[in-house]
Amino acid sequence: MVAIIGIIAAIAIPGLLRARLSGNESSAISSMRTISTAQQVFASTCGRGGYATSLADLAVGPSGGDPFVPPDLSGAIPGGTPKSGYEFLVTDNGGVIVSAPGTACNGTGSESAFYATGAPTAPGFTGMRFFAIDESAGLRFDLSALSDMTDGQPLN
Repeated sequence: MVAIIGIIAAIAIPGLLRARLSGNESSAISSMRTISTAQQVFASTCGRGGYATSLADLAVGPSGGDPFVPPDLSGAIPGGTPKSGYEFLVTDNGGVIVSAPGTACNGTGSESAFYATGAPTAPGFTGMRFFAIDESAGLRFDLSALSDMTDGQPLN
């Protein structure tokens, strides 16, 4: 009886781990799209045509309004609380200043470009793929960290 349980566990556990990995990656893809949408909304309503330069800036809503990203995503920064095994980072991607710090509707600044990445906290265990997106809204992935939008493959 114990041997049968051991065999069943040996078969089931790898499948569960693959399912968890797949679920984490699906959540990361969704989070990357949420960041892209939040950036578009920020640019059109708050940033004077420019994008937020950090995830923390997207976590601050306009005066009296809701933040641009949900709380579970705004804390998923490197060193913060991961979301489904992934950490996310938003940078300015070398854009030019559109609005100076303090002049966007939420008290932040904005730039003409952004670059967001999603990285597994433990590559191979919490996720296999690294993700990236920028102002073009084209999502890319690779099995190693993406340094810019010329790396990786497009995700359709």
